[in-house]
Amino acid sequence: MFNRLCNSKRVFICLVAAATQVLYSDIYPLITNVLSRDTHSLNGKWNYIIDPYETGFYDYRYQESGSGYFRNQKPRDKSDLVEYDFDKSPLINVPGDWNSQRSELLFYEGTIWYKKSFDDPRKDPSSRLFVYFGAANYEAIVYLNGKKLGKHIGGFTPFCFEITDGLRPTQNDIVVKVDNKRYREAIPTVNTDWWNYGGLTRDVCLIETPQTFIRDYSIQLKKDSRDTIAGWIQLDGIEKEMDVTLEIEELGIKRIVTPNSSGKAEFEFAGSPVLWSPASPKLYDVTLTAGDSTVRDQIGFRTIQVRGQNILLNGQSVFLRGICIHEESPLGAGRACTPEDAEVLLGWAQELGCNFVRLAHYPHNEYMLRTADRMGILVWSELPVYWTILWDNQATLDNALNQLEEMITRDKNRASVILWSVANETPVSEPRLTFLRALIDRARQMDATRLITAAMEKTSRGNTVLIEDPLGKYLDVLGCNEYIGWYEGTPELCDKKTWQTSYEKPLIMSEFGGGALQGYHADDKTRFSEEYLERLYIHQVAMLKKIPFLRGTTPWLLKDFRSPRRPLPDIQDYYNRKGLFSETGQRKKAFYIMQDFYQQKAKEANP
Repeated sequence: MFNRLCNSKRVFICLVAAATQVLYSDIYPLITNVLSRDTHSLNGKWNYIIDPYETGFYDYRYQESGSGYFRNQKPRDKSDLVEYDFDKSPLINVPGDWNSQRSELLFYEGTIWYKKSFDDPRKDPSSRLFVYFGAANYEAIVYLNGKKLGKHIGGFTPFCFEITDGLRPTQNDIVVKVDNKRYREAIPTVNTDWWNYGGLTRDVCLIETPQTFIRDYSIQLKKDSRDTIAGWIQLDGIEKEMDVTLEIEELGIKRIVTPNSSGKAEFEFAGSPVLWSPASPKLYDVTLTAGDSTVRDQIGFRTIQVRGQNILLNGQSVFLRGICIHEESPLGAGRACTPEDAEVLLGWAQELGCNFVRLAHYPHNEYMLRTADRMGILVWSELPVYWTILWDNQATLDNALNQLEEMITRDKNRASVILWSVANETPVSEPRLTFLRALIDRARQMDATRLITAAMEKTSRGNTVLIEDPLGKYLDVLGCNEYIGWYEGTPELCDKKTWQTSYEKPLIMSEFGGGALQGYHADDKTRFSEEYLERLYIHQVAMLKKIPFLRGTTPWLLKDFRSPRRPLPDIQDYYNRKGLFSETGQRKKAFYIMQDFYQQKAKEANP
């Protein structure tokens, strides 16, 4: 019996893996730097239908229906039976999560159908058209005029489909089935400590391109060099060997490169840019031209390295004064999704004294990275491999690899990003190490210029805290989450702790802190009071100062955020209260403890 069950499990995994491979093959290769392209926004009001039983997708035998909601059918006559109507259904804002827009959907997990109609917007009927989604949480199946374009899995990375051949001159219907149900084999898995916001949570647009266009590119300083610019450009279309001109006017650079038969052109040439840093976030206007295709970007050039227990930015040791941030609106409800949200969140981080942010626990929207570029804030970008993943499931690994590739593809030209993180608080085991090593290897293949990290957990032997996770061998920078004084003892316990590591590598204390309800005041021994959290931060900072290999801190976290794991009435009310800001932007007393510490660290760096 046991052998039969094991064999069945292996067959199931193989079938899921095969399905996963088909799944990712129907997505068009990602078009990058969408903000610079000829786009037509589909943001705004979309009709939606709530479908908890997925009646619009399956028939009564639970087979995929040939006449589901994606057909957007209308009765042909008064006797025709059609049991839905998008045009009479309510409206919802895109981008936006459904949970914060409708009170009845706050806890909803399941399928909602979205519909938007548009006319063919192309100026040139010979050009190509793509539909681009900044993100949809979690599984999205996209249809154009009743025909399935494909499926995407993953709630925080972009995807696109070409729709050129399926267009009508007028009244084109995009219908999207979005399903945010949690699955054990998913990335992230079923158990998280953040809100499962569903829907089309980022921008949706149409991208118009010439027949042959610049789809993607990488332009950075060559690894470990400050005077050599290197990278590649990828064309898409029939004229794949068309010359491409790369121009950085301010540097006096103008180069013509010719792609190979696959449309890829690699280049390397001398250049001595002013280096990007938090103190001087210099960005250069870069223009790429191939025939009728022109793409413009603003790119900063800098180096990031590790030497022993130091992190070197442009060859100089740097202490990363950071904060963790969830992608929640700073002053409203729901997912952060606008440039203004990014400005406020990163502005709060700078007020704290930060030169660094950890964007937890998934890739954030592109506005955050571009704003960080402009403001001079270094970034830790993270994959949602969180807690207890199905390490032995090939389909789960394929999913994680796909999300990793989409994250790196979108953000590889952002100077602010210095760390790719592959995991958070994952339990030690051999299958887990194999899984994460596959992610690390893929990240290094795609981008050799940045550092790799992960947020690990500590082990303790008495009052000695050890960082000895075997994953540390494969990382450039160690990350460690600890909640001494909150989940472990009381704040005075921090005073007794000494830290050691098995690795000659720098450490970022990637999480620490505790919860407090802003405005709740009591003595400093009362949990959830601002005074308790203030006391905790005082002892934490004293402990952190004594760790000789510490090169950065990102306390948990910038602002309070929604979490279904936190139901305590009158205190949490389904919010994780560990923010230094409340959910309405009010500073807690602990904010000023951390701000003072960062001011001291800044003075040490610039006496």
